[in-house]
Amino acid sequence: MIDTRIDLLVLHGLAVKKAGRPADVAGVLGRAEDEVSSALADAVAAGRAIGANDTYMVTPAGRAWLDEQYPSVFASFRQDPAATETYERFERINRKLLALFTDWQMVPAPGGGRTPNDHTDPDYDRGIIDRLGVQHERAEKVLERFAELEARLGVYRDRLESAYDRVLAGDHDWVSGARIDSYHTVWFELHEDLLRMLGREREEAP
Repeated sequence: MIDTRIDLLVLHGLAVKKAGRPADVAGVLGRAEDEVSSALADAVAAGRAIGANDTYMVTPAGRAWLDEQYPSVFASFRQDPAATETYERFERINRKLLALFTDWQMVPAPGGGRTPNDHTDPDYDRGIIDRLGVQHERAEKVLERFAELEARLGVYRDRLESAYDRVLAGDHDWVSGARIDSYHTVWFELHEDLLRMLGREREEAP
């Protein structure tokens, strides 16, 4: 397990979330909310975060500080061939999921192009959910491996499982809803977390 100071870990979690409350950051990290809240207050005092109405964001100074810390903090993870190999497997699933989320949100339009999915075609939506099930099964094995390499990452496995269970229960907002911990939201955060840990950039969309 990577030995990460709480001040860096909490600011890292906030960067992954982009913006959030202490409870949101705690959910990403699998840590206690009061511990996260205290660390966020310290980050504000240090000029590394700003907060209003209990919602926080990383400042430019905070982002620069994280970029300085990452190479040493995650050096062993970046140098581990198992982490690199597992990330490559993750990226193959990621490409499939990105296409899936696009197909969920937009449907082919008569005459070409795409139009927003109004979810009035249950067969179309069911086909997307079936595809999600295939990729979720593939992702489980990758997430198990990441959790072996860094225990903290196991929280994403649990969050994705929870979102998928809600989708199967018929609450289809949990495929890609932006205001909840939908499958899309959690997957995006996992990807951001991994990119920061590994020092990589997002692949350009084709």
